[in-house]
Amino acid sequence: MPAKDTAQESLKSFVPYVPKKGEEYMNEAQKDHFRKILFSWKAELMEEVDRTVTHMKDEAANFPDPADRATQEEEFSLELRTRDRERKLIKKIDATLDLIDEDDYGYCDTCGIEIGIKRLEARPTATLCIDCKTLDEIKERQERG
Repeated sequence: MPAKDTAQESLKSFVPYVPKKGEEYMNEAQKDHFRKILFSWKAELMEEVDRTVTHMKDEAANFPDPADRATQEEEFSLELRTRDRERKLIKKIDATLDLIDEDDYGYCDTCGIEIGIKRLEARPTATLCIDCKTLDEIKERQERG
């Protein structure tokens, strides 16, 4: 199973957080909930990196046929691009874990309001509330024409 699917599966298999009535936003229980999600996601991504390294070592061959060599090189290239995206995601997960430790997690970088539990469960590394993210995407589309 590709890493992205595995990570997404992990995020879907967790038990959603149910806030208690009157519970303070981003209290210790909520922060622990998101730490677990992020650590689990990161662990799965790291396992995928290890699998790729092992696969590339095991499958590396010097095929005499140029077409076979090209096919293998293209396969390795695609895997490495995927791992590079995942490496960037791991950095983003680490930065998000730092935000949790600094008590800055769960608040919009642009307007400062609460991002919300459900949005963060859907995308634990989110740094913008839904309104600011929507405006950001509209601006991006306008700039691209």
